[in-house]
Amino acid sequence: MIVCGLGPAGRAVAHRAVAQGLSVVAVDPSPDRVWTPTYAAWADEVPEWVGSEVVAATVEGPLAWGEGEHRIERVYRVFDTAGLQASLTLDGVTVLADRVVEVDARRGTVRTADGVTCSGRVVDARGLGRRPGRAEQTAYGVVLDRDRGETLFMDWRRDNGAGPDEMPSFLYVVPLGGDAVLYEETCLAGRPALTPEVLRHRLEHRLRARGISLSGTEPVERVRFPVQGGTPGNGRFGAAGGLTHPATGYSVAAALAAADTVVAGGRIWTPQARAVAALRRAGLRALLALPPRDIPVFFDAFFGLPAPLQHSYLSGRDDPRGTLAAMRALFADLPPRLQRTLATSVIGIG
Repeated sequence: MIVCGLGPAGRAVAHRAVAQGLSVVAVDPSPDRVWTPTYAAWADEVPEWVGSEVVAATVEGPLAWGEGEHRIERVYRVFDTAGLQASLTLDGVTVLADRVVEVDARRGTVRTADGVTCSGRVVDARGLGRRPGRAEQTAYGVVLDRDRGETLFMDWRRDNGAGPDEMPSFLYVVPLGGDAVLYEETCLAGRPALTPEVLRHRLEHRLRARGISLSGTEPVERVRFPVQGGTPGNGRFGAAGGLTHPATGYSVAAALAAADTVVAGGRIWTPQARAVAALRRAGLRALLALPPRDIPVFFDAFFGLPAPLQHSYLSGRDDPRGTLAAMRALFADLPPRLQRTLATSVIGIG
């Protein structure tokens, strides 16, 4: 097996392939680079082979805010990023510090910038590059030493200084282990997305409004990646292969969960999974079409759905009926003006 890229998706496949006795070559221009983003997932999405030692914090029922408060009835886990990377050992993997310049998954060949040609089953996990016209998620966060308070999955309250007709952003607050807490202002999806500088000002405004002061020396996290554009085929896996959830930007848990199937040569893109992906893409179009002042209304309705419907939309990769049921229930709970906007955006009229 040839694995292109050693981010979370590629490293998971390489690690699991060796564990199953396969011969693996991995190609990455910087194979020893240290992962720095904060990764998290719903506990029920994480496969059993991922050990508890890679979990920095577990949260029972994080909160979400639209126009009101909602308790999400699921267990949420924040990974110890360094621990997750270290756990996906590459013992037995032949690692080439090189750049892939050509992939032919059908023929099973990979060519590198140094002129090396490798042959075998190809898994292309090099990620998804930014491109004009692709919706992106951006975020700016700071890590504070504070007593652990409520974990906020999404907080759309309007205390970040943004006007009602400006593109909205939400606050994400999660524990990182010990007394460390990440406070992050996030643009969920934008075309173009809010810049880190705008998000920094909004985060500072929001924290001041909540009585939290910053010294300016806090560790900073910056996030920017596409939430659309990944497509199955030609051996692609992870974000490049379409595993990024367009409504949340999450892909790591999906890649971890699918790694064994990929190693075994199974299909992760069944007809059911493709149908769900199409529905989620329609959901992203709808979200991008909503007037800024209505985004909190939309998420107030979403987090007011019964827990099984939330689960279906957020995590049911091969459950088109559940995903469609969640979308129908959400549509029914929205005000008529939002229903018209969503219907128009989803079917492509106007």
